[in-house]
Amino acid sequence: MEQPVSTILRNKANNGLHTLTPEMTVSEAVHRMNGENIGAVAVVSGERLAGVFTERDVLRRVIDTHLDPDTTRLKDVMTTEVIVISPSTTVGEAMVLVDTQNCRHLPVCEGDRLIGMVSMRDLIGAVVDTQKHRIEELTDYIYGNYGPPSGGAA
Repeated sequence: MEQPVSTILRNKANNGLHTLTPEMTVSEAVHRMNGENIGAVAVVSGERLAGVFTERDVLRRVIDTHLDPDTTRLKDVMTTEVIVISPSTTVGEAMVLVDTQNCRHLPVCEGDRLIGMVSMRDLIGAVVDTQKHRIEELTDYIYGNYGPPSGGAA
């Protein structure tokens, strides 16, 4: 859990980054999210993060308030108070943020520039992969397959 989130981004297509502009509609965002099988998109002005639009925003800010998804602009319903992390943030630190801040997606920024996005699923996957590797090492150790081969000149 000490690995930086930058290692997760390296394994994701396009750094896990799917962006739309604030003027786009909720319908356009939902179509993109469904097409990419993702739960959130970054809303950007240039390279600057303006907000995040999530499945939760669709339910709470659009459907529950009876807004028309074909005419409602993302800028009117996106989450604007977004918690961001840097590429050097560890998986453990990111998991604490996801848990304590009740969010499922964390934009990754270098300064003011958005470079990627990690999800709760990405973080859990990184932890599971680390645990699998540790279990394999321990199993090899228990069954004698760990370390340099025994024998040889003394």
